[in-house]
Amino acid sequence: MHNAPTECLLRMVEERFDLEDYQKGVPRWCTGCGDNAILAAVQRLCRDEALRPEKTVFVSGIGCSSRLPHYMNTYGFHGIHGRALPIAEGIKMARPDLDVFVSTGDGDCCSIGAAHWLHALRYNMNLTVMLHDNQIYGLTKMQASPTSPLGLVTNTTPRGSYLGAMNPLSVTLGVHSASFVAQAVDWIPEVLYQILLAAYRHQGFSFVRIVQRCPEWLPKNMDPWLHDPQRVLLLKHENGLTFDADLSRVYSRQEEHDPANIDRAREIASAGDPIPVGILYHNPDAPLYENLRSDKRLRTARMVQEGLDREFDKFTVWPQGSEGGSNA
Repeated sequence: MHNAPTECLLRMVEERFDLEDYQKGVPRWCTGCGDNAILAAVQRLCRDEALRPEKTVFVSGIGCSSRLPHYMNTYGFHGIHGRALPIAEGIKMARPDLDVFVSTGDGDCCSIGAAHWLHALRYNMNLTVMLHDNQIYGLTKMQASPTSPLGLVTNTTPRGSYLGAMNPLSVTLGVHSASFVAQAVDWIPEVLYQILLAAYRHQGFSFVRIVQRCPEWLPKNMDPWLHDPQRVLLLKHENGLTFDADLSRVYSRQEEHDPANIDRAREIASAGDPIPVGILYHNPDAPLYENLRSDKRLRTARMVQEGLDREFDKFTVWPQGSEGGSNA
């Protein structure tokens, strides 16, 4: 180390980050909200992977979950309802060197943003998508969402919901180009972190459904699974996740599942009880849209500047006799 060039030492110092480097503001989520656990896991991931804050972007739509970019000391876009994925795809197309995360809720993604969700899966761009699924519209005070269970009484379904819940895992696994599909729960933080880490390291569209609690509107909804570890099924595999002895003692119900087996992944996804937790499907060889388009990308910085100049010049009022020409 004594003979290391000075610039190397400076770079090593620059690439070490602490949790504080990614923290901003005080989260306004309710006490006990699963969003707090997701935020903590993401900030830990950023620190451990030494993601440069100036090259990391969090994108969201609308909802409780979509406040997450406000609490990350990185770049962020708090978009409009259901439109997080198109924004994230645009960022990735323009700047493939950036790490782009998407934070979306069950109403945001599975309802108004459903079309974007399906086509984002087809494109398989290198994004890490976190679906915060608390089965309710929380920000607008307890309206039924597409993942609300059958019969749930809400402000929009006072006699109980008439439709069964959409299964986001089954929908995702039904799209041909899906390349990484996983499920986590907010009350097992170590596994939540491991899943998000694997999702980030996957080169492609990583879809992670996070089953989470809403202490304000559905305070008891997840209690049966929270208080009975036998109702949680951990998925383990040498190509997926492995669990230490302490965790395995508590969550002893486990299954050896190869994430390459999409047929078994679909079977697991369709079973809601016990809740499967882990990596259901992983195809590292699926082509990325940005790579398919890279040879045809013409947007160098110079060409962008020239294009903008041409557009702005259309509306320029040139003085008579100037180099820009006459407006007569």
